[in-house]
Amino acid sequence: MAHFVTQHWEGDPGAMGGRRARASFSFQAFVPDPIADLRLLVSFEAADAVANAEEAIRALNEHAGVIGLEAVGPLLLRSEAVASSRLENIDVSTFNLARALIDPQHARGAAREVAANVAAMETAIAIGEKEADLTIDDLAELHRILMADSTRPQEAGHVRSVQNWIGGRLANPGDAVYIPPPASEVVRLLDDLVAFLNRADMPAIAQAAIAHAQFETIHPFEDGNGRTGRCLVHLILRRRGLTPHFVPPISIVLAARPTSYVAGLAGFREGKVVEWCLSFAAAAGRAAETSLALANRVAALQAEWRARAGNPRAGSAAAKTIAHLPAQPILSAGIIRAAIGSSHQRANDGLARLAASGVLRQIGGGTYDRTYAADELFTLVDAYERLVAHPDDDRARMLILAEGPAAPG
Repeated sequence: MAHFVTQHWEGDPGAMGGRRARASFSFQAFVPDPIADLRLLVSFEAADAVANAEEAIRALNEHAGVIGLEAVGPLLLRSEAVASSRLENIDVSTFNLARALIDPQHARGAAREVAANVAAMETAIAIGEKEADLTIDDLAELHRILMADSTRPQEAGHVRSVQNWIGGRLANPGDAVYIPPPASEVVRLLDDLVAFLNRADMPAIAQAAIAHAQFETIHPFEDGNGRTGRCLVHLILRRRGLTPHFVPPISIVLAARPTSYVAGLAGFREGKVVEWCLSFAAAAGRAAETSLALANRVAALQAEWRARAGNPRAGSAAAKTIAHLPAQPILSAGIIRAAIGSSHQRANDGLARLAASGVLRQIGGGTYDRTYAADELFTLVDAYERLVAHPDDDRARMLILAEGPAAPG
């Protein structure tokens, strides 16, 4: 059964922060129930919410080849990474993230960290496609990629061997909001979590919700647990076959109400598992429905771009660039040449045509290495993120929902 264990903190006489920061004391660390064999009795309301969320996610994925959603997939992943990082007070715009992704060598600070989050999510999806049973090493690999370029790379991919905690202002757990299990319990609990992940006898959304909350409860790494735990959602939903193409950015909904998110995780530790599943399912369903609306609007915007550029022929560099823009809204001739398989000159000519027609704006570079941005796409993504987080945002609703489904171009 879930329980608290008493632990001792050995004070450091030289610690900064006054007497409380230097004192020795005892504290209570929380050890959760195992979940490998969890059997959950759910309410009709929760079962309905989970079913509706899964239906919305399937609808999003079933439209992949109908309205060009393949190009929108990277947009959704970037939005998820931005929101997941924001929950850890790492804030970067989608625009700056896109710049960091095309020029990682020069990325700095928050943009570099969020770019690593994108890479970790991509790895989670790849792991989710494996047929073999999941292992602790798979979870450690997500953390390794997330933290490899952080300020604490020595921790990347290593299960913690020390006590950690959440919240508080001291360099000890004396005023922590939550204290996870002692380090001696972590491997046992991760073994149990992995056994739960390898089950296939419950709805994928419920499994993702429970696994995520249990991971956050264990807090198996010294840092980066929140972002790694949200990557785990991508892994589970892909592994269970619910998201063969796209995982909607659930973190946008969670980040919009961080207090409710944290309260939901705390409630899970108190045994309110059904309530947590209900909340998580509602977030997932909202993200999926709005993602489908975004895809429709992006398809409509691409049709407008083609008309504005004089309806370039289908095989031209300009037409291929328009098709590629949702996946790469900041690009250069070198990037688009590799993406569409054209010569440098054809790529440059296509970019120049789109810039002249107002589809793109030059944001950097000289004669031979110009960089361009699709500003209207970023406007749509910003509106989409606001609408996912705040369904009553009238301005965002007008931008995203004003158009009906666009015909494929």
